[in-house]
Amino acid sequence: MGAKREDDEFAAETGEFTVGRVRPCRIVQLNEFSDPRGSLSVVETGKDIDFDIERVYYLYGLPVATVRGAHGHRNLQQLVIAVHGRFEVIVDDGKNKQSFSLDHPSRGLYIGPMVWRDLINFSEGAVGVVLASSHYDEADYYRDYADFLNDARSLA
Repeated sequence: MGAKREDDEFAAETGEFTVGRVRPCRIVQLNEFSDPRGSLSVVETGKDIDFDIERVYYLYGLPVATVRGAHGHRNLQQLVIAVHGRFEVIVDDGKNKQSFSLDHPSRGLYIGPMVWRDLINFSEGAVGVVLASSHYDEADYYRDYADFLNDARSLA
């Protein structure tokens, strides 16, 4: 993805990607508190994210060359955070596609409905946490990219 650097600069300036026609993907800068005892990052519903957290899951033990995600959601909203190490998230709304490197536990990527996502390029020992707006529901998933594109491109 040759435009990655420009995409990261756009996101840094605006806090928002151009991907996500239902609700734009955006960088969420979390409050971070540090002192000699260590650091603490906080995610608050109604402040940092505007959805209630119904599910939390983590990704760990990831082979460096693996691809995670590879799906879209009809309604689910998520905040993806690299709590250790780094990885790249490619987001695609059927019209626009951008990538973002997550590499700090005080920054997350908001991904709204109708966005396909791929998580790639995991560093050794990377750990990701995902905060989700609803419980697991297989009916909310797009597992086939062609089906996702068909529905995504029909959005106004």
